[in-house]
Amino acid sequence: MKVDQKGHTVCIKDTQGNLDSFLAKVTHEYKTFEKHNIIIDIRTYKNLSVAAINSFLPLSKIHKKAKKSFVIATSDLDHNAVSDKLAVVRSLQEAHDIIEMEEIERDLGF
Repeated sequence: MKVDQKGHTVCIKDTQGNLDSFLAKVTHEYKTFEKHNIIIDIRTYKNLSVAAINSFLPLSKIHKKAKKSFVIATSDLDHNAVSDKLAVVRSLQEAHDIIEMEEIERDLGF
């Protein structure tokens, strides 16, 4: 797991190639990241199932209740099939854009 912090955002990238153990590790170390916006970078995975992406939903719900953004970056997936409660994008730039928009919405009280 590789963690890059840029300002108020943390980008967490899987380096081991096992999505289940990556999710378990992120969940276990969540307290370390809870005060930051989170980008989960799993763009290296090919042929991910919608169920695999949806496995991040409980973590996303907890994070959004704390008024922070949680975005998943993955390239090889039908983004329309994923739960609309998850922010799933194709690139890190899109992830940063989503976080910026959500912060503006929070500042405006939406």
